[in-house]
Amino acid sequence: MRPVPDRPAPGQESVWSYPRPAIAERCARHIRIEHRGLVVADTRASVRTLETSHPPGYYLPPSDIVMPALRPSARGSFCEWKGQAVYYDLVVDGTVIEDVAWSYPVPTPAFEPLRDHIAFYPAPLDVCTVDGVQVVPQEGGFYGGWITPDLAGPFKGGPGSRFW
Repeated sequence: MRPVPDRPAPGQESVWSYPRPAIAERCARHIRIEHRGLVVADTRASVRTLETSHPPGYYLPPSDIVMPALRPSARGSFCEWKGQAVYYDLVVDGTVIEDVAWSYPVPTPAFEPLRDHIAFYPAPLDVCTVDGVQVVPQEGGFYGGWITPDLAGPFKGGPGSRFW
């Protein structure tokens, strides 16, 4: 069942106008991640992925991430458009958040801008903002989209949305 898209309010974009297959585009919005008092990442040079029914995912350059706080994870996954993903744990003050971030070290040609950039699941982190606004995590345990007030849904990830 395909849901009825919400009507965008002024200043909003609809995730139902995003393309399928997904795309990646450079993004200058201010992305900031904090956890347990550590600024994990702060950038205005992300790559945003857009896909029909999904809130954007933001991939950050390693130069704007506190890389010593990340350690490789054993987890992996495969995206039909982006390729093979690797995952990272975040370690802050002795606390570990497993598989909180992922990257495509060798993305498909269409997603070359993602090379060496890292995305984060916002749900387990204390603060994830876009232009100073706290994000709402995309529902579900697999997707890592960041929902902001300038987006109109509904958003894939919740119960009953598997085949959207």
